[in-house]
This record gives sequence, structure tokens and C-alpha cells, in this order.
Amino acid sequence: MKDPVTAITGITYDRDSIEQWLQNSSTATAAAVCPVSKQPLPRTADLTPNHTLRRLIQAWCTLNSVNRIPTPKSPLAKPHVTKLLREILHHAPPSGSLHALLKLDSLASESDRNRATIADAGAAKAMVSLVLNPEFRTASAGGVEHALRVLNLVWNHTPETTTKLLVRQNEGPLLHSLTWILNNSNSNSQQNQTTQAMCLANRVIAYASASLLERIEPEFFRTIVVRILESRTASKQARRSALQALVEACPWGANRAKIVEADAIHALIELQLDQMSSSASAGSKKHATELAFDLLARLCTSADGRERLVGHAAGLAVVAKRTLRVSAATDDRAVQVLGMVARYAAGKEEVLTEMLRVGAVTKLCMVMQADCAAYLKEKARGILREHSAFWNNSPCIAVYLLTWYPR
Repeated sequence: MKDPVTAITGITYDRDSIEQWLQNSSTATAAAVCPVSKQPLPRTADLTPNHTLRRLIQAWCTLNSVNRIPTPKSPLAKPHVTKLLREILHHAPPSGSLHALLKLDSLASESDRNRATIADAGAAKAMVSLVLNPEFRTASAGGVEHALRVLNLVWNHTPETTTKLLVRQNEGPLLHSLTWILNNSNSNSQQNQTTQAMCLANRVIAYASASLLERIEPEFFRTIVVRILESRTASKQARRSALQALVEACPWGANRAKIVEADAIHALIELQLDQMSSSASAGSKKHATELAFDLLARLCTSADGRERLVGHAAGLAVVAKRTLRVSAATDDRAVQVLGMVARYAAGKEEVLTEMLRVGAVTKLCMVMQADCAAYLKEKARGILREHSAFWNNSPCIAVYLLTWYPR
């Protein structure tokens, strides 16, 4: 135990452990129970610090040459948070609120318990008002990063109805403000600000109304592509959030056209080339690759998207290379892309020849032999059957691949 506390049932627990138990066990209709006594233990029940036990633990650590546990801080009180928020919101000029904002950021970064208290005090609404304030954005560059981080930290501790209402009430100006922040963040010295802004933009897109999603400005997509996907210094978290936001916006045809026009397909292919040559762990690359191929498949439903994929010197080669190397989700999207390109791309003979040259046709044959889902094998078989007259006698495909299964 690091911070022993006694519950109203008289049993002592470590504070973090019992708070997590209460958080996970309580529901709207029933309270949690004490793990030992099985008596009801409300989520809001007082937890009294057990100073005697803590001193005994600290003394034992000293006698046995074990790192002594620090004396825990008092739990963050809601009135203290309210006071900080008042200082932040009512300080003139806005840049003068930086000290209180730094303090709030520090408290939010300490623990889940602090984040829940800060969220309960209404920090989400306060931080949104700061992000929307043009005077604050221009006068307090460092403050913008702290406001964004606090907002992202308390987001999951704020009731979903509250965050959704906040987004719906401010969605247009909020997206405009985040676009401005991303465009005015120096990619090298303000990486964290860029990451926080992109994470929040992803949250806004997820909760935005259909009316906003139908009229997102092209500048927003250009900013994501240039500032995040094409940037060598963007963090993995920023890229993941950017890809998620673009996927969320894709169901609207107008958005797909704007994303393609922003040259997202070129950025996706280059991103995959970088990932294939990097030494990052497979797990960290898997999710990003799945998102990238999901987005690629959606963009290739348009003629312009397919044209841009085929127009990239490594476009089809990257799709073929990643097939059967990442995950089942990536395989599904890769086969979908190859099928659309083979069927609908302009200059069909040149495209079919290019698919042979880069090994895409060979990969389709291998999908039929691999341990893939039956529907995916059927997709691959359909593509091969549709274009068999062109590919049948090609020296680029080993004979056993063409004869392994009936076509």
C-alpha cells in the first residue's frame, strides 16, 4: 500500500485500488460492495486516510532498506479547482491566466482522481471557451497547449452528454479554431500542441452533427494532410487521430472529394513507405496501417481517388506489399482497393499490367491459398476470374499459383 485509507465498513485498502473498484463496480442502479465485508459501499463514500498504518509501512521500508513511500498529498478539493477556473476565465489580459492554467494542467496530469474532480468542476466547458477565444490563442501560445491538454485529459471523465452538447453547441467555431491552431503550430517546437489539437479535432468530428460534417471546409483537410500526415515530426498519436478523423468524415461524398483533392492518397502511400523502412514495433504500426488502408479503400471509391493511387509510382506496389503482412482488416481493404482499381481505373490495360509487374496479382493468388476468411478468398477469386483473359499467360505468375484452385 502507498496510500492506505479506511472505508466506512472499517476495512483498510490502498486508495488507488479501492477507488478503481468503486469506479468499475458502481452502476446507476446499484452501489458497489466492500470487497471484504460485502456490505454496500457507495461510490461517493468517504475514504479516511489511515495515518497509523501509513507510518508503520514507512517505518518498515526504512528498516528493510526499501524505497520509502512518500507521504501522499491530500485529495484535490473541488473548491480549489473552481477557484483556478475562475482565475483562468476572468483574468485580463487572457495571457495573465497562464499561471493558473499551468497549475491546473499539472494537477490533471497527476492522477485519475484529480482528473475526475477537475471534470466535475466544469473544466471542459472552461477550456473550450479558451480555445474559442481568438485573443487567448494569439496572446498566449504556451497557454493554448495547456488548455488543449487539460481538455483532452478530462474528456473521458466528463459525462458523454456534456461533451456531446459542448461539441454540438460550438462545433463550427471549434473546428475553425483547431484548424487555426494546427496551421500556426511550429512543427518542431510545438509538437505537443499539434498532437493535442489533432486529438481534440478527432473528438469533435466524432461528435459533430451531420450538418457540420456535410460542410467541412477544404482547409481543414489540407491542414491535416500537410501538418500531420506529411510531417516527419508529427507524433504517432497525432497521425492516428488524423487518420481516425478522416475516416469519420469519409461517409460524405463531398468530404471524400476534398480529402482526395488535399492529396491525402499521396501522403498515405508515403506514410506506408516510411513505416515499412522504420524499426518501430509491429504492434505500433499495425493500427496505423489498418486505419490508412481503411481510408484508402474509402477514397478509392471515387475515380479521382483511383487515378491518384495509380498515378503514384509506388501506389499499387505498397498495396500489394502490405497484403498478408499486417492483419485481416488490412487484407480486406487491400483486396477491395485492388478490385476497384482493376475494374474501374482509367487506362485499364496499363493498370492490369502494372498489377502484374508489382506482384499484386500474385498476392491475390496467395490470398486464395492463405488462412484467410472464405469471403476474402471469394473476393480474390472474383478479381482473378474477371481479368483472367489478360493475366492468364503472364510469365509474372508462377504456374502453381494459377492452378492451385479452380478459377
